[in-house]
Amino acid sequence: MGLFKNTGISFESKNGDTVVGNEAYFQGTLTAKGSLKIDGRIDGSLVDAKIVTIGKTGKIKGDISCEVCCVCGEVKGNITALDHIEAMSGSRVEGDLRAPKIIIEDGAVFNGNCRMENSSDVRRAKNEKIEAKA
Repeated sequence: MGLFKNTGISFESKNGDTVVGNEAYFQGTLTAKGSLKIDGRIDGSLVDAKIVTIGKTGKIKGDISCEVCCVCGEVKGNITALDHIEAMSGSRVEGDLRAPKIIIEDGAVFNGNCRMENSSDVRRAKNEKIEAKA
């Protein structure tokens, strides 16, 4: 069908990207196996994503578990990443960070604790947390 034929809009799902748009609100646990871009608001946890990007208008109130996390908006919760976490200038993070690499740019606001551990330690802690909930 030609719904988007002349608009210049295209949707590509080859990377497994999930987008929570600017006007969207989600409550609960969101599991994404691919990349996740948050421009809206989420009250709940994000789990199993590869790359989580919180845009400038994105607000998350809950924990994040992923491979890579880039924060440009606001997060109130703990972030656990297997590779690295970036808090960009203008972002606000209130919670603990746990990853092998943590980058906090000048102009970012961070209130919490940091633990820099190798990815196997982070993965083991993540699995222990999941088993404790079960």
